[in-house]
Amino acid sequence: MTIIDAAPTTATTTPGPTQSTYQTRVAEYWNAEENPVNLELGKIDDLYHHHYGVGDVDWSVLDDDPEPARRRDRVTAELHRLEQAQAELLARHLGPLSPTDRVFDAGCGRGGGSVVAHLRYGCHADGVTISRKQAEFANEQARKRDIDDKVRYHHRNMLDTGFRSGAYAASWNNESTMYVELELLFAEHARLLRRGGRYVTITGCYNDTYGRASREVSLINAHYICDIHPRSEYFRAMARNRLVPVRVVDLTAATVPYWELRKQADHLVTGIEDTFLSAYANGSFQYLMIVADRV
Repeated sequence: MTIIDAAPTTATTTPGPTQSTYQTRVAEYWNAEENPVNLELGKIDDLYHHHYGVGDVDWSVLDDDPEPARRRDRVTAELHRLEQAQAELLARHLGPLSPTDRVFDAGCGRGGGSVVAHLRYGCHADGVTISRKQAEFANEQARKRDIDDKVRYHHRNMLDTGFRSGAYAASWNNESTMYVELELLFAEHARLLRRGGRYVTITGCYNDTYGRASREVSLINAHYICDIHPRSEYFRAMARNRLVPVRVVDLTAATVPYWELRKQADHLVTGIEDTFLSAYANGSFQYLMIVADRV
């Protein structure tokens, strides 16, 4: 593997990151994706997230309104607020960080999480995605904010970034671990993080106590072309790669209201909402935040 400096003068792309046939399919999916539930929410404040949300819902956004478009806008804004709350929750667990520190956003999507971390800490951020389209979009957003000197996005594979070992004070995955093998992923995070560096993930996982993956989990896998891992595998793979959990938070109850609201957002539904709610209700699926230190 060729190691490059973790602070290139410009954001980088490659002719095509080294990746498996499966990852090529995932990249094609995200290069073609134009889902309103991602784009319409991001247009509110130019923070584009590719994850869900947590927290209590302001149900008044569903009140009748003589202007249907105004009601839709209220629902969209509330869903975005919940997604932003999740991004802020993750960012709070990355610190303390200084403006000279670097952070790594693995599977950055359209880049919202890196911006949130930078705005909170003033730190440098490198986001990586196997979607060329997402990297280009995210870099344009950074230029519009005039933060492209500190926040950069790269068309690379998060399993093999080429960035310099030990260059990062913190790193994370926000709902992107289900697209890769955990052993390879955590090995790369452990390589990139300095000793004592912080890793955080927020992820859906299937509940080992339920047994094998449920029908609902299989439907979610098919919908997103992903492979949801069992809860236990996160901790096994972390332990093998010098990542020691210091906090584990079950966010399942906190994310259910988001899905209940999204189910009623006719202009944003994707058809998977009931499946998520059923999986959470029957206990086969969990939403976790895992905070770990690199030792």
